[in-house]
Amino acid sequence: MVPVLFLVAITLSTNDTSNEDQTGEDTKSQSSHILPTVLVFSVLLVISILLAWYFLRIRNQRKEVVTAVDKKIPNGILEEQEQQTVVLLPRSPSASKTYFPIPVDCLEDETRIRSADDGKLFREEFNSLPSGYTQGTYQEANKEDNREKNRYPNILPYDHSRVVLTQLDGNLCSDYINASYIHGYTDNNKFIAAQGPKQDTVADFWRMIWEQKTATIVMLTNLKERKEDKCYQYWPDQGCWTYGNVRVAVEDVTVLVDYTIRKFCIQYQASDGTKPSRLVTQLHFTSWPDFGVPFSPIGMLKFLKKVKTVNSSFAGPIVVHCSAGVGRTGTFIVIDGVIDMMHQEQKIDVFGFVSKIRDQRSQLVQTDIQYSFIYQALLEYYLYGDTELDVSSLEGHLHKLHNTHAPFDRVGLEEEFKKLTNMRIMKENMRMGNLPANMKKNRVLQIIPYDFNRVIMSMRRGQEFTDYINASFIDGYRQKDYFIATQGPLSHTVEDYWRMAWEWKCHSVVMLTELQEREQDKCFQYWPTEDSVTYGDYTVEMKGSTVCDSFSVRDLVLTYGPDKQTRLVRHFHFHGWPEIGIPAEGKGMIDIIASVQRQQQQSGNHPIIVHCSAGAGRTGTFIALSNILERVKAEGLLDVFQTVKSLRMQRPHMVQTVEQYDFCYRVVQDFVDIFSDYANFK
Repeated sequence: MVPVLFLVAITLSTNDTSNEDQTGEDTKSQSSHILPTVLVFSVLLVISILLAWYFLRIRNQRKEVVTAVDKKIPNGILEEQEQQTVVLLPRSPSASKTYFPIPVDCLEDETRIRSADDGKLFREEFNSLPSGYTQGTYQEANKEDNREKNRYPNILPYDHSRVVLTQLDGNLCSDYINASYIHGYTDNNKFIAAQGPKQDTVADFWRMIWEQKTATIVMLTNLKERKEDKCYQYWPDQGCWTYGNVRVAVEDVTVLVDYTIRKFCIQYQASDGTKPSRLVTQLHFTSWPDFGVPFSPIGMLKFLKKVKTVNSSFAGPIVVHCSAGVGRTGTFIVIDGVIDMMHQEQKIDVFGFVSKIRDQRSQLVQTDIQYSFIYQALLEYYLYGDTELDVSSLEGHLHKLHNTHAPFDRVGLEEEFKKLTNMRIMKENMRMGNLPANMKKNRVLQIIPYDFNRVIMSMRRGQEFTDYINASFIDGYRQKDYFIATQGPLSHTVEDYWRMAWEWKCHSVVMLTELQEREQDKCFQYWPTEDSVTYGDYTVEMKGSTVCDSFSVRDLVLTYGPDKQTRLVRHFHFHGWPEIGIPAEGKGMIDIIASVQRQQQQSGNHPIIVHCSAGAGRTGTFIALSNILERVKAEGLLDVFQTVKSLRMQRPHMVQTVEQYDFCYRVVQDFVDIFSDYANFK
């Protein structure tokens, strides 16, 4: 702006001087004609300089490296980026640096070293990656008729690796789709990396699925993120729909906590008749936050295993897409390939693998946070492996876990549980619970909710910190935040307890402790023995109770005073779980879990409040068993280790003792024995 102002000043001063020095009518007449011409020229010059400055600034902005903001959010790490276009990261000056493969037994140390100093070495390694194939061209993608088919103008498939469709009716550009073949670890063209379909490219997308004989679609984005369209819904919610020449019918939908499975029957309607139908499975990972990575790699590894299980060895390439088809898409493909490398060569080469596949589609793995997430997933897989079991193999696994003849065997129960107790408790994420105003609301100072998933209540006007209660949202088998794990209320937190139940529309409460155990207070009685009792704005009325074999059920009516609204809350109180130890048998736990699930189905599946005394040991065991048994019923599979590990990442000390951990296995075995139909369930 300074040069522009300087030019204007010179122009004006020149005009003023010339007017002062010249006299006479002729001179004045000439000046009156020259002055407008000079002014017009000056204005045009100023506009030209401004435009040049603006375009230069835009070009420089595009060259800037986007740095990640490491900020925890409920389901992942948030990374700040521009939303309108896909930001391309430039090649670093240190791009010539070489990173050698890492032996698997060095992976833990190498990941720790790279993670230090806020992941500085990860950023350096990522920025050293080649951006793509230097000789690659984008001629087809840049043709006038094809430009509108690209979701982002700067994410295009190379000519040499693009997926070529059959031409329609002699239209030369009808063979184009924004999709690229990508090699796996050993299989050429194992994947097709594609952008999320646009409304006007859906027919091309399904034509690609048909022509490539694809049986599995991996979707890694949600349709909308941050109110921005990321992908057009290219399938019908129910029934069938025709996209171009491909008829797509929904066969089945299964919704799980981290992903949804949709099964489609597709048929190609050609001019010479309809072709035989095919089954296509779409696995839609829904827990990948926009512009970031999942909080834990556990869900992604389970998802990857499901993809491998579903995809037939005789099928065509697996189609993988996010929005642009480079960031999340590349991350998924690299994790798959390097795990295969880990098995085959006992080493990992993330740098080499990303460099290789970027020759087929530029910018695969888009950010340093995605790059470091690949290492986290590989480390998780290396340290813990595949701990999933079929129920038919449970008895044999339990025998190995309890094998006293092999005390140093890594599959022993104590060894397995020790891996869980070695997990780091994230004390830096307990800021709210450790504030002086909130500490008196905690029953046990070691068990405090993490900030990223704590239950937040409405703040009372003029009363600071009234949004806090010692309670954590915990994921269920099919639903996020399906449970609220909390402590037994204290005398001065009972009103907060019922306020939480009201605000989060809870209809089910599970209590796993007695009011007193070993002559110590474990929980304040927060319900009336008869009639009703009032806590602040909330009145609790006893409507009736029944006693079952191992638990009692109380029907309570919760009334919110200011507007006189009421809600039925069913209180399940499990008896026979000692403070130290476990219940004598598992049937009672199976029964109460079934009763709670029936209540949930009738009341609308709002969060279930679960508590013992501190809200960790017995609480965690109940929630773990609820999730494990739900999966056994649905899939005939269980993973006690990863279920408990996931709970401990959401609230410290969940499933507190090796006895409680063993109890999880034993209850599943009891369940299988009682319901023998599941013994061979696949």
